[in-house]
Amino acid sequence: MFHVPRTDLVPNTADYENEPLIKATGFREYDARWLMGPDLNLLGLQALGLGMATLFHEMGQTKVVTGHDFRSYSVSVKQAVMLGLISGGMEVHDIGLALSPIAYFAQFDLDIPCVAMVTASHNENGWTGVKMGAQRPLTFGPDEMGRLKDIVLGGKFVERPGGKLIRVDGVQDRYIADCAKRVSLKRKLKVIAACGNGTAGAFVPKALKAMGVDELIEMDTKLDYTFPKYNPNPEDSVMLHAMSEAVKAQGADIVLGFDGDGDRCGVVDDEGEEIFADKIGLMLARDLAPLHPGATFIVDVKSTGLFATDPILKAHGCTVVYWKTGHSYIKRKTAELGALAGFEKSGHFFFNDPLGYGYDCALTAAAAILAMLDRNPGKKLSDLKKALPVAFTSLTMSPHCDDEKKYGIVDQVVAEYVALGKAGGSILGRKIVDVITVNGVRVALEDGSWVLVRASSNKPEMVVVVESTRSEDDMRALFREEVKPRLAKYPEVGAYNQEV
Repeated sequence: MFHVPRTDLVPNTADYENEPLIKATGFREYDARWLMGPDLNLLGLQALGLGMATLFHEMGQTKVVTGHDFRSYSVSVKQAVMLGLISGGMEVHDIGLALSPIAYFAQFDLDIPCVAMVTASHNENGWTGVKMGAQRPLTFGPDEMGRLKDIVLGGKFVERPGGKLIRVDGVQDRYIADCAKRVSLKRKLKVIAACGNGTAGAFVPKALKAMGVDELIEMDTKLDYTFPKYNPNPEDSVMLHAMSEAVKAQGADIVLGFDGDGDRCGVVDDEGEEIFADKIGLMLARDLAPLHPGATFIVDVKSTGLFATDPILKAHGCTVVYWKTGHSYIKRKTAELGALAGFEKSGHFFFNDPLGYGYDCALTAAAAILAMLDRNPGKKLSDLKKALPVAFTSLTMSPHCDDEKKYGIVDQVVAEYVALGKAGGSILGRKIVDVITVNGVRVALEDGSWVLVRASSNKPEMVVVVESTRSEDDMRALFREEVKPRLAKYPEVGAYNQEV
């Protein structure tokens, strides 16, 4: 009988070596992430694997795909998880080093319903985690994560015979071929691939060359799990600025940036301008609308308000639905509504048939972006961006806030804005016209500007985004004069990772 996990163990003790440690805070809304050592030990990971096996069996499934990202400890983490899965009676098909979308692809390629991908995504070194699912292309949401947490922390494991490990080769090459078939470039393009020394460096260059990229410049594609320059996170300003400098120095047409597990894509245009994923999504939607009239697009609440008013989408009868931020939520809504595509500001792109399988994949997104450029041979990426209506959107800003406190504070902020909206209130002289509370609170103003406050789903942080239809100065004012002072009233809200 496997021991019930504890939450009070500390490293460098005898109990730590003999008992599973797993902190409750690691069970997020749609995946699991912990700091290795203080929050989780290898026995805790074994308990997690056994808990997943128990849940998978409850869902009528007996086979699972596993893979791991490129960190110094990821193989050990995966082996501990696999040991738990096997002791729970699962047939484990391990594909080895992989991106998250390679593991998702393997579910289709191998006809296996479940996945357990060991990755900390773009989190700093020291973090680990698992992205999991049991119904391709979906990953777990709050209901499944809540049940898993209950099984693991309650020790409600069911050990079963029949578990085994099967090593699978060749999935990575078939994944690259599948991504590459989605575009066959006729236009000569000079492309920079920025991988931040993360896992994507092992796969992205080969895939982009197979797509027909005429001149490929590799930027930090050599794998190095110390991440010597910065975390591979194309939403972070440090990586984006490095990408911007590179495109100016090389005279490239585009820089494509890939995060640590290859499910997010960041873009810098030919002029060195960073284009956030929601704006790239709008450009793609405008390009795809004539080819797929009446299509539905899903966007998260952090995304630009321009989707709702875009004349090209309206002209082709397209529908736009704003939904909860988080790859699991957008993925699920895209599948539920049969949308052509879903876009998340953090860089997750979801494409359904005929453009993809419905899961988030940075290389599928790259193929769609390159295909868009191929269909517009006389235009640069910067030209397509300039054709968008004007909006000034902030970086995603994340003030620290403990996991145990962030949701309560967000609830209070939501209540404040709901009350302000009902009272006919205004922000910086503009009347509030809508208060969307599907995920935190998004407050829309009469000129199309908006502010957003929500709780991060995977880190001890809150999330703040603002957008102005007027100017960059007004965008900064919305943050500095409205949102920041409002959150500063709560002493639990700490320093921001970045500010505008």
